[in-house]
Amino acid sequence: MISLFDLFKPGIGPSSSHTVGPMRAAHRFLSRLEKIPAAARVRVTLYGSLAWTATGHATDKAVILGLAGQTPEHVDPDQADSLVRRVRENKAIRIAGRSVAFDPETDIITDLETVPPVHPNTVQFQALDADGAVLTTERFCSVGGGFIVPEQATEHASYRLPDMPYDFSSGAELLERTRETGTSIAAVVLANECALRPETDITAYLDRIIDIMMACIERGLTQRGPLPGRLKVERRAAALYERLQASERRNQRSAHEIMDWVSLFAMAVNEENAAGGRVVTAPTNGAAGVLPSVLRYYRDFCYDSSRAGMHEFLLTAAAIGGLFKLNASISGAEVGCQGEVGVASSMAAAGLAAALGATPLQIENAAEIAMEHHLGMTCDPVAGLVQIPCIERNAFGAVKAINAASLAMHGNGEHRVSLDQVIRTMAETGRDMNHRYKETSLGGLAVNFPEC
Repeated sequence: MISLFDLFKPGIGPSSSHTVGPMRAAHRFLSRLEKIPAAARVRVTLYGSLAWTATGHATDKAVILGLAGQTPEHVDPDQADSLVRRVRENKAIRIAGRSVAFDPETDIITDLETVPPVHPNTVQFQALDADGAVLTTERFCSVGGGFIVPEQATEHASYRLPDMPYDFSSGAELLERTRETGTSIAAVVLANECALRPETDITAYLDRIIDIMMACIERGLTQRGPLPGRLKVERRAAALYERLQASERRNQRSAHEIMDWVSLFAMAVNEENAAGGRVVTAPTNGAAGVLPSVLRYYRDFCYDSSRAGMHEFLLTAAAIGGLFKLNASISGAEVGCQGEVGVASSMAAAGLAAALGATPLQIENAAEIAMEHHLGMTCDPVAGLVQIPCIERNAFGAVKAINAASLAMHGNGEHRVSLDQVIRTMAETGRDMNHRYKETSLGGLAVNFPEC
C-alpha cells in the first residue's frame, strides 16, 4: 500500500512529474552539495519528456527553486518568480553560506537526443570544481505524482512502506481485506496508516488536504486574465462562476446545472495549477482538479454530506490511486493522460461511492468503470503547457467519475471486468502508445493546433 501522505502532496503547478518531482530532486541534490566544499559550479541536464516540455511545464523554474533551497510543500507560489529571477540575475546559488556558480541560461541543458535508459522523465545534476572537472553526478527519475527515484534504484524503492496490518497490492486483495475485517475500504486504509503514525495526525492531514483543495477552488473562482505561456489562454472559471450565480438568482436552472458546477470547480483548480498556484497532487498536478471538484460536489450537492464523509472519500481514493501507482503508472510521460486524468477519475469515482455509502464491491466497480472509459487517452499538451486540453479534460474526468459512481451504485457490485484487469490493460496500453503521445508535445493536438 502507498501512503496517502505520499499520494496527496501539496505543491505548486503546473506539473507534478515536471515541476514537483524535479524541484524535490534538486533540493535533495542541494543537501549533497553542502558536503562538497570544492564544488564551484552546478550543471543540470534534462532528458526525455522533461527536456521536450521544459519551459511549458516550468521544469527549469522548478530546478532553480530546488537548488535555491525551496521544496514543493513550502515554497510560496507568490514569491517563486522573484526567487527564480534573483538566481538568474546573480547567476549563482547559495550553498552552506558560500556562492556557487549556476547560470540557468547555460547550466540547464535540454538534451533532446539522448533517450534516458530507465524512465522518460530523467534529470541529471552535476557538481564541478573550479577547473570544470566533475566532482559528483546524481540522476533522478520523476515517475509521476511528484515521486522521485534515483535512476539506479528500482521504481518501488523510494516509497515501499513497512508491513501493514492489512497489506494489499491488488484490487482483489483489497476486497479480500474488507471481507476478512468486515469493514470498509477506508477503514482498511486507515488501519494501515495508523501503523505508521497516530490517528490524530492522519485526521489532521486529511483536513489539511481538504482545506488546500477547497481554497484552490475558491481562489480559482476569482482570478482573471491570461495564463502564463505563449498561448495566452484566458481564464474562464470566474466568468462561468458569475453566470451560474446569476442563473441561480433568476431561478433559471437547467437540469444539467450541477454538472456545470462540477466542471467549474475542476477548471478553477486547473487554471490555478496552470498559473503555478498551490494545488494537491491527486494523483498528479495535471489531474489535480478532478478529486477536489467531485469532493466539492459531494459537500455541496449530496444529501447528508459530512466532514467524516470527506475523510472516507479521500481514504478510499488513496487506496485506488495506490493500486494504479503500484501496478501501472500515474505518469503522463509513461502511459499518457489515462495515467493522470484517468486515474484521478477512477479515484474520485471510488471516493464518491464510498462517501455515499456504497459497498466495497460497488466501490471497486465504480473505480473500474471510470478508468475503462479513459483507456488510451493521450497526453499531448499544446505548446508544452498544462492548459489545452488539460484544463477542460479535468472537468470531463470529474463528470465521468460522478457518472461511474452512480452507475455502480445502481448495481449490486457484480461486474465482468475487474479493477485489476482494467489496471493491467491501462499499463499495457501505455506501453504500446507511441512516445509522441506521452507528454512530449510531439503529436496529437500539440502539432495539429496552430499556435499563431
